[in-house]
Amino acid sequence: MIELLEEEQRKTRCLLVGNPLDNLLELKGLVFTLGMEVADSIVLNKIDIQPAFGMGTGKAAEICAHAKTIDADCIIFDYELDPTKQRNWEKLCGFPVFDRQEVILRIFAQRAQTKEAVLQVELAQLEYSLPRLSHMYGDFARQRGGNYGSKGSGEKQLELDRRGVRERMFRVRKELEKVVQNRSIQRKRRDRSNIMNVALCGYTNAGKSSLLNALTNSDALVENKLFATLDPLTRKLFLENPDYANAEDFSQGNIPKGKEILLTDTVGFISNLPHSLVNAFRSTLEEAAYADLLLIVLDSYDPNVLLHYETILQVLDEIKADKNKSIIVLNKIDNYTNAPEDDNDSKFYLARIEKKFPDHVKVSTLDGQGIDELKSLIYKKISG
Repeated sequence: MIELLEEEQRKTRCLLVGNPLDNLLELKGLVFTLGMEVADSIVLNKIDIQPAFGMGTGKAAEICAHAKTIDADCIIFDYELDPTKQRNWEKLCGFPVFDRQEVILRIFAQRAQTKEAVLQVELAQLEYSLPRLSHMYGDFARQRGGNYGSKGSGEKQLELDRRGVRERMFRVRKELEKVVQNRSIQRKRRDRSNIMNVALCGYTNAGKSSLLNALTNSDALVENKLFATLDPLTRKLFLENPDYANAEDFSQGNIPKGKEILLTDTVGFISNLPHSLVNAFRSTLEEAAYADLLLIVLDSYDPNVLLHYETILQVLDEIKADKNKSIIVLNKIDNYTNAPEDDNDSKFYLARIEKKFPDHVKVSTLDGQGIDELKSLIYKKISG
């Protein structure tokens, strides 16, 4: 009985495999978010592209043997596996083998809460699974018909399931269309109210939800995990006019005291985001496309922040939001202000980032650094 309980509580152990350009840190974060345990990781020095496994047969057998030696339950690749290669890997190893895209899809499925998010994730999963159904069946015999003299031997179960997936995809798309229409109606109402909309966007786990809380005193979910936010969350924020307090004629109403805006938190971006997810979450990502101003939130202490910024630009370009006015927000600046005086590496790295982004605001959602400065800059941007 105790052994059964221990087996149930044991986390799934994974062997991570990456190409020569990967350091696997991001994949480890994804696996941690999914609740799995990293048993070991392999970064291939070079890849000899072969059709069966994406590498030589000997190397594939070596990886499978190592996975069994460390008692791994599955192998996860940090790059996309096409359905044929995935099927070959699972036949060779005898246990599940999947890629980075499936990890991201599973995380989204775990964290989807609203009807819209659930439908969006389901559609992405169906699109991903359709070409991979065959590896679930192998060489199954035909399931219907087949009597001598009949018109045909019937359909394979695989073909029936494919049709079922396509029909379900059709129904989900229809349901999503209704949700998208409702979101469009809400957006038009906001436009008629003449309230400016500011959207928080950026890499996953950069601190967007924390910044929303710091600016609006709200209680959005904050976790040190990837993709803590899947559904757009909008809060009202009143911005004071920075010129109002110093004006001599404010009593005559010549200078406004401030204005109210809507601040929206959006789903985080990540490199190699599955295209099916971009398509499925297009209505959610459009909150950034239709925003009057974007706050591009960057984790200033992340060693890959410049690469993250390039990913953000790619996604914004894909959803036609790359021309919107924006403010670069360097978050988690407290990591530098609280660093030891002799920490020259941190100072050098911060200087490098500041040079890359000359027009930026440094903030910390932990101790409030730069929050008032950011509010003033937002007011100036939307007023201009």
